[in-house]
Amino acid sequence: MSWFKRERKKFETTEKKEIPGDLWQKCPSCGDILYRKDLAQRAWVCSKCGHHFRVAADDYLELLLDAGSFEEHDAELESVDALEFVDTRPYTERLAQYRQQTGRNDAIVCGTGTIDGLEVSMAVMDFNFMGGSMGSVVGEKVARAIERALAREMPLVVVSASGGARMQEGVLSLMQMAKTSALLAALDRQRLPFVAIDTDPTTGGVTASYAMLGDVVYAEPKAQIGFAGPRVIKQTIGQDLPDEFQTAEFVLEHGFVDAVVPRRRLKRTLSRTLRWMLGREAPTEES
Repeated sequence: MSWFKRERKKFETTEKKEIPGDLWQKCPSCGDILYRKDLAQRAWVCSKCGHHFRVAADDYLELLLDAGSFEEHDAELESVDALEFVDTRPYTERLAQYRQQTGRNDAIVCGTGTIDGLEVSMAVMDFNFMGGSMGSVVGEKVARAIERALAREMPLVVVSASGGARMQEGVLSLMQMAKTSALLAALDRQRLPFVAIDTDPTTGGVTASYAMLGDVVYAEPKAQIGFAGPRVIKQTIGQDLPDEFQTAEFVLEHGFVDAVVPRRRLKRTLSRTLRWMLGREAPTEES
C-alpha cells in the first residue's frame, strides 16, 4: 500500500507558522477586522464605521499635545488604604496589580504641555487603571493641575474616562468632587479657560464634578456619558430608555455637552477654542 502514501518533499516542513495574535483587532461596532498598525495611525478609530476605541492616557497626550512638549507632574503620588478595605481581595493588592499592568501609580496623568504652541495645564484619566476610578490621588492631582493653571495663568484641559468614584476609599473619594469643583470656581473667577473632554465612558462622580464643569465640554462620538448606569436608572424609574440613552449624541441633544468632536479633529478644535477664549490669533495652517 506504499503507493497511497504521499512522499514529503524536501522543502516541506511540519513546523506550524505562528501568526502574532496582536496584529488584528475586531471592531465591536461593525465587526470589521482591522490591522492594528493602521488602526493606531488612525488614532484608534475604525475606518469603516467610525467607532472610537478606548485608548490610554499616553495616546491622548500624543494626540493633543505638541511633540516633546509634555512635562509630567505629581507622578509619585500613591493612594493609601486608609479603610483597610477588602472585598474579594485587599485594596492594596488591587493597587499593586494595576500599578504593574499600567506602569503608573494611579488613574490619571497630569502635567503641562503646549497645543500649537499654547501652554496648557493638562490632566488625562486612564481607564486602564482600575476603570479610571476617582480616588484621593486622582482628585488631588486634578486639584494640583487646576492650581498650576492658576499660578501660571494658563488654560486647563481635562480628558475624562471613568467609572466613577472609587468605593474602596469611601468618603475620601467622594470629597474629591467638592474639592475639585471649588478650585474650578477659582479658575472661573480668574477668567482662565477650562475645556473638558469626555470620552468613553465618563460616569459617576467624575461626571458629577469636573467632567461637566468646563467652560466648553466636548465629547467623543458615541461615548457613554452619565451618572448612574442605564440598568440602574431603568430599575429606578420603571420605564424603558431610548436606544441612544447616555451616548454623547443624546446628551448633546439635551444640552449637557457643547459638541461631539471626532478624535482626529480634537487637537485642532481644542486649539481654536482656547485661542478664541483667550483672544489670541490662531496659528496659520503652515505652522
